[in-house]
Amino acid sequence: MRVFKNKWFSRWARGENIPDATLLKVAAEVVAGKVEANLGGCLFKKRIARTGEGKSGGYRAIVGYKRPNSERIIFLYAFAKNVKANISNKEEEALNLAAEAFISADDMKINRLLAEGSIGEVQHHE
Repeated sequence: MRVFKNKWFSRWARGENIPDATLLKVAAEVVAGKVEANLGGCLFKKRIARTGEGKSGGYRAIVGYKRPNSERIIFLYAFAKNVKANISNKEEEALNLAAEAFISADDMKINRLLAEGSIGEVQHHE
């Protein structure tokens, strides 16, 4: 399983001090079906705990993944629960399109996105 994050999510995670190790753990939970919501299509909502706190008051991440056997997962968007209750229908539609395009892309397209910096791969050791 390869785990990715788009450019926006990378900046957000860095600003919130969320390490790649945490993202890998969250990705494994998504693959195992442990999600807060299936938003339809290829989108899932997953909680991410704040450092030193629990998940309930933490962050919500929107993740693209095609169950049951996609070899890729991508973190697309996130927000703090105390800042925003949920994503809008328009945001959900746009994120679903992005997730579907990413998941259906061939390896050459993924490598091109990596090279241009549109996405980054979550590292297994920091």
